[in-house]
Amino acid sequence: MPTTTRRYLVLALILALILALILVAAILFTRAPKGPAPLPASAPASAAKAGPAELYPDPARTPGFANPEITQDNIAQTICNPEWSTKRIRPPSSYTTRLKKQQMREWGLPGASADYEEDHFISLELGGNPTDPRNLWPEPYNPTPGARQKDVVENYLHHQVCSGTLTLEQAQRAITQDWYKVYLQVEAR
Repeated sequence: MPTTTRRYLVLALILALILALILVAAILFTRAPKGPAPLPASAPASAAKAGPAELYPDPARTPGFANPEITQDNIAQTICNPEWSTKRIRPPSSYTTRLKKQQMREWGLPGASADYEEDHFISLELGGNPTDPRNLWPEPYNPTPGARQKDVVENYLHHQVCSGTLTLEQAQRAITQDWYKVYLQVEAR
């Protein structure tokens, strides 16, 4: 085989390999998720919960949404670092109050704005998204259990993550699947 023909053959093989790599990369890129996604539930939304339905946000509106900037790999520098504070990422009250009033109106919730806390379903100290409406909902203070009892769960799960007992994802899943079930377990101790 002449040298020129061999060079063209090698060049054609290299070009085919490059095109194949580009094609594979394009396929993988189009299948990659776009941005952070709500945590998938391992139990169906209709699964029985430990508490009454009014303790939980509507899963279609507020499934819980993680902050892509807080991961298992960086919790020592973020949520588990005593120097780190949720104040760094907490949205201004003007944003949450406006969103709370809008959600109350759209969802037909009774009472006054002061009867609710605009709560992060996945709390900021558990790596919840600070501003995405899929992670924010008007949580009633009453009846009890309510917003204050969920705060107990958030603090408990935060301690579990930072002590290495739970992964960040396990804690996020626990709170979105049934925060009240966790509350009952904590209170039983």
